[in-house]
Amino acid sequence: MAAILRRLESDHPGWAAQIAIRSAGLVLLGLCAAAAWWLHRAVAQTSHGLTLLEFLAAALAVTSGCLGWALLGEGPGLFRMVPVPGRSILPFSN
Repeated sequence: MAAILRRLESDHPGWAAQIAIRSAGLVLLGLCAAAAWWLHRAVAQTSHGLTLLEFLAAALAVTSGCLGWALLGEGPGLFRMVPVPGRSILPFSN
């Protein structure tokens, strides 16, 4: 697992990582669309208050949509190491 993460953090992760991560983004966007479609049908059918299942579907749609666009748009570059300036307030910076 550590070798996979080191490979993703490098500048050239490879075509397999590109395909896998961007495909995961597409799957998450499909999940977002399905959750949003189900939520629209559930809310439009009857006039009632928000149920827990509808709230969870909305949270799933938003979360999978945001993460799906990030994985699809950035790909393996999302996991690239970003240098932290020396005068940072972060306690774990070098």
